[in-house]
Amino acid sequence: MNSRREFLQKTLFASPLLASPNSFVTLFNNELPNILLLGDSISIGYTPFVRELLNGKANVFRPMKDNGKPENCQGTTSGVKNIDRWLGQKKWDIIHFNFGLHDIKHVDPATGKNSQNPKHPQQADPGQYKKNLEIIVEKLKTTGAKLIFATTTPYPDVVNGSRKPGMPKKYNKVAVKIMNKNGIAINNLYAFMIPRMNDLQLPNNVHFTEEGSRALAQKVTERINEMLDNMR
Repeated sequence: MNSRREFLQKTLFASPLLASPNSFVTLFNNELPNILLLGDSISIGYTPFVRELLNGKANVFRPMKDNGKPENCQGTTSGVKNIDRWLGQKKWDIIHFNFGLHDIKHVDPATGKNSQNPKHPQQADPGQYKKNLEIIVEKLKTTGAKLIFATTTPYPDVVNGSRKPGMPKKYNKVAVKIMNKNGIAINNLYAFMIPRMNDLQLPNNVHFTEEGSRALAQKVTERINEMLDNMR
């Protein structure tokens, strides 16, 4: 886990755009489209590489904390609570978003903390996930931005007990139905990573190596570029 934390610190905080919210002002180019990336720590990992790949072509943002560190958007419960704040007043051209990996987690109903007890409820079961995601999608649609939903990435069957095996596929099925109903483009990061897990994912972990985050960034950038090209 320490290696993962060191990697995120190296990649995110070495980037002047992501180091401080104030730096948005100095590096922001009014002539370029604005891209917002919403997601959990998986998206935190690929954000700096997406920015590199889109340098000179788009302004790339993600939610940031007051202390200048990237904000983890977590699951749909957090999304419903914070989506208005994340969107702010900026005019977004494209929003690339994902929720799911945190929704899958089991939580102790007494403490609200992550639990390895499979009998404990999930942060948001599939039914609640659907309701929450529909609320978030309606909020995103009001921005007028082009939307891209990234499917939740896979994780090994042998991982800590807070997540049951096979849940990403189940939750992605729920999400894809919502996106199709709303005409929202899909970036299938789940299918992209399934054959690459052994090479690009950390052992017994939901997170990816630096090479894995770069590969995800390439896939994210490809979908964003497709959308940018269609907007011209």
